[in-house]
Amino acid sequence: MAAEELQKKFQTELDALKQCQKEINQLVGNRQQLDGQLNENSIVKEELALLKPSGEVYKMVGPILLRQDHTEAKENIDKRMSYIKNELQRIDDRVRTLEETQDKYRESLTKLQQQYQAQQIKK
Repeated sequence: MAAEELQKKFQTELDALKQCQKEINQLVGNRQQLDGQLNENSIVKEELALLKPSGEVYKMVGPILLRQDHTEAKENIDKRMSYIKNELQRIDDRVRTLEETQDKYRESLTKLQQQYQAQQIKK
């Protein structure tokens, strides 16, 4: 391969690696946000467990508080926590896949760099 071709291929691989890293960073940020939400929901679930079934539960909807059934509130929290856990798993799987892809790009970049250096030595 000519030096120019190697440089172009190197730049293409480098751009792909940077894009991969950018996506990983976004996913990590999303994961942190979901972790916070899961933590908040866990606290709410604990508080609901302490409350007697006959106790009053209110849900904020916009600027007003609406009364909500205790059982319904528990079910909503359980559903929300289940959804968040599924999203966390999906993000973890995607990050793992991207990290594997990132490793492949790094290997490719190392090989291209070695080829380029070998060509420079021959000259």
